[in-house]
Amino acid sequence: MATREVISTGNELSALAARDAGCRFFGGYPITPSSEVMHEMSDLMPEVGGTCIQMEDEIAGVAAAIGAGMAGVRTMTATSGPGISLKAENLGLAQMAEVPLVVVNVMRGGPSTGLPTRVSQGDVAQAKNPSHGDYKSITLCAGSLAECYTETVRAFNLADRFMQPVFVLLDETIGHMHGKAMLPTEEEVANGIVPRKSFDGAPEDYRPYACEHDQPAVLNPMFKGYRYHFTGLHHDAKGFPTEEIETCRKLIQRLEDKVELHKDEIELNEEFFVDDAEILIIAYGSVSLAAKEAIRHLRAEGIKAGLFRPITLWPSPQDRMRELGAKIPKVLVVELNIGQYRDEVQRSTGRLDIDGLFKVNGRPISPYEIVNKVKEL
Repeated sequence: MATREVISTGNELSALAARDAGCRFFGGYPITPSSEVMHEMSDLMPEVGGTCIQMEDEIAGVAAAIGAGMAGVRTMTATSGPGISLKAENLGLAQMAEVPLVVVNVMRGGPSTGLPTRVSQGDVAQAKNPSHGDYKSITLCAGSLAECYTETVRAFNLADRFMQPVFVLLDETIGHMHGKAMLPTEEEVANGIVPRKSFDGAPEDYRPYACEHDQPAVLNPMFKGYRYHFTGLHHDAKGFPTEEIETCRKLIQRLEDKVELHKDEIELNEEFFVDDAEILIIAYGSVSLAAKEAIRHLRAEGIKAGLFRPITLWPSPQDRMRELGAKIPKVLVVELNIGQYRDEVQRSTGRLDIDGLFKVNGRPISPYEIVNKVKEL
């Protein structure tokens, strides 16, 4: 595979990925520690005929991005946890109307204003249910500088495949980390773009939401001669509001099934020294870098530790976690929150003896803290 070497930050690589993946609209509002994503997009979009617009607030930023998605353009917004809170209502609209959108969330301390310039992974639970109602969220989490790029590219393809918002979680550490990354070439990324489906029949036959029980809507871009309706209300095959019982039931079940029944297309994980592990560390994002270093130290001392790193957080890789939890005696979840993903690990494995190493003071977890915790076990 051809590669290119880039020296950059995680935030800037996410923006570069968006451009290379065909994104041509960015709507957002600056917020620490994600602002560099928008700054970079303001340079990159005009170079390729796209548009980057800073709106008056986070709500307007995501509304503009959703509008671009309705018009058929690959579109993105970027923010941090407080911004997701503000965007929640419109994110629910995008889930219900099935508008593809990529949302980059560079996590910081919370709740509320929290620790704006410090690292956290406190938005993991929020990413599972960023808005009210029933639907299935898709959330990816970058664990290296290279993945800030590759996971953003993947997010655009998944957004168009499943016709809904796709979240890419970075955190302050990995977003602001500056270093070398080996990336696929622009040509390789362009060749891998998966365009959204479209309907090319007679306008009178167009039914965008009349699709199979496990498939997304087929939304032709606006202004192309096809008449249909966008709404946050329960809707019929042409998108117009309805309260018909069976239509409503099928709609909401389909929003679940289009993701749940195709998890094999979404799930992506990394396993590091897992085959003979007697202690399994589960970590993601920047924490996984510290976990790998800790495992090297532990292995040198004869302690058989391994890492399972979910790259797709939601839907969670529950089947694989259940398999590993059934054969590895001790499991330790390490994360920069108070156990948001440990709850999912407990549910997936059916074990209540899952240990945790958590930190919520805005400072990263060091490899030596992980080593010491494993030795306690």
